[in-house]
Amino acid sequence: MANVVVIGAQWGDEGKGKITDLLSRSADVVVRYQGGVNAGHTIVVEDRVLKLHLIPSGILYPDTICLIGSGTVVDPKVMLGEIDTLLELEIDVSGLKLASTAHVTMPYHRLLDLAMEQRRGDRRIGTTGRGIGPTYADKSERNGIRVIDLLDADCLRDRLLGPLAEKNDLLEKVYGIPALDPEAVIEEYAAYGRRLAPHVVDCTRTIHEAARARKNILFEGAQGTLLDLDHGTYPYVTSSNPVSGGACIGAGVGPTLIDRVIGVAKAYTTRVGEGPFPTELEGSLNDHLCDRGGEFGTTTGRRRRCGWFDGVIGRYAVQVNGLDCLAITKLDVLDELDEIQVCVAYELDGRRIDYFPSSSDEFARCRPVFRSLPGWQCSTADCRSLEDLPPTAMAYLRFLAELMEVPIAIVSLGAQRDQTIVVEDPIHGPKRALLSV
Repeated sequence: MANVVVIGAQWGDEGKGKITDLLSRSADVVVRYQGGVNAGHTIVVEDRVLKLHLIPSGILYPDTICLIGSGTVVDPKVMLGEIDTLLELEIDVSGLKLASTAHVTMPYHRLLDLAMEQRRGDRRIGTTGRGIGPTYADKSERNGIRVIDLLDADCLRDRLLGPLAEKNDLLEKVYGIPALDPEAVIEEYAAYGRRLAPHVVDCTRTIHEAARARKNILFEGAQGTLLDLDHGTYPYVTSSNPVSGGACIGAGVGPTLIDRVIGVAKAYTTRVGEGPFPTELEGSLNDHLCDRGGEFGTTTGRRRRCGWFDGVIGRYAVQVNGLDCLAITKLDVLDELDEIQVCVAYELDGRRIDYFPSSSDEFARCRPVFRSLPGWQCSTADCRSLEDLPPTAMAYLRFLAELMEVPIAIVSLGAQRDQTIVVEDPIHGPKRALLSV
């Protein structure tokens, strides 16, 4: 038995959806522990492409319980839309559970998110405009609406009228946006509550009952390490904690319940939105990676910024998450290149550093120090074992493992489930993977 956390080791968009889907075959419970509809993952199953924002990818396995935890913020309209899509595809959603204590993204959160981002001008963060930051802000100010409040219309009215009056003042007087009708909002969200009610559970009790029954629990983080509110490239971050420690807070478990932490990283690096990006490429190489990798955001559709693999942020992700092993995704995107660069250190104001600076101003001044490796210039899409890989592709993976100082357990070579090399079972296998330092 093992309880495992899967996290992104870069700026998000690392392909966690596919890896979580792969690991969910061995999981009895999958828990999404933070974030909201600003996240998204794409899963390809045969000829079906599923784009999910809130519902864990484990929903594709009928015997798996999928729990949206207390640390998430939930847009009920989006969640119900995902449920309807799954039902249309005849996918069983009876195992879908929603924490009663998760906070709810309200319509004023979305309006404020967009208005505030627009007012920032050149100082914009790159928010998705889905209301995530304002929802978490209300949660911290103890002024939020929780899922449990949607289940009783009278309770919802009591909880909502005060905050909504404040938000209407802000919308009208500061941003010039028409006020929301309180009765219409109450009616809409009470209706959402009635539909969601069969899925609502006590998050902590549900997880601990599974743990006592010695079930395999998989904790799924959204976004990535460098977008963590406390440990990322602040202020160009999300409003929650994607790092592995966030699983304990967002799910309501102690750290002793976690057996293993798996980091997911692309064979190169991407980020979306604003903020420094030392290894970012421009021109034809950026276009090549973007086009071959399908680098367009699941949530926003924005074109992602692409760059070479950054070993400095990789080592930082290993440290702050306590990674046991790695899943490297999209190795096939590099197939046509004759030369591949890997960032092994930074140059900051004329001196070489091998650590991630906490100052965003310093990070913006960092220039990558690259190591050049030969490409393999042949397709890896059909490789299903390490022996199938070209020697130079194997050398590239070994270099990444040595640089990150953590073994590689999974290599992904495409979007399909079977386009995967499992070096070691990350849940049931030994602590050290075979492709290691």
